[in-house]
Amino acid sequence: QVHLVESGGGLVQPGGSLRLSCAVSGRFFSINVMGWYRQAPGKERELVASITGGGRINYAHSLKGRFTISRDNAENTVYLQMNSLIPEDTAVYYCNARAQIGTISRLEYDYWGQGTQVTVSS
Repeated sequence: QVHLVESGGGLVQPGGSLRLSCAVSGRFFSINVMGWYRQAPGKERELVASITGGGRINYAHSLKGRFTISRDNAENTVYLQMNSLIPEDTAVYYCNARAQIGTISRLEYDYWGQGTQVTVSS
């Protein structure tokens, strides 16, 4: 009922930049937290950044300010600007959205995108 469509991944050289986008569609009452996660082969999925509907942001400490998350509430879209990319950033990046489906119960559920491959290599 809730679908996330990601775009912007691909192959980029070290030092380059990419901008990931994730648009949420379907039937829902509201979206609370939106975020980006990544997973490299053989490693656990880890949080990259998250942002609440009120604009509170949390970044993974290891990113050291290279990534910027933002969202457009009117378009139900979250973005991830990635700068100064290094090979260690290579991973599948997943979009996540926590949505309230009903109007009264206030129960929220997590939804995930298909993932988009980001490869940083010369």
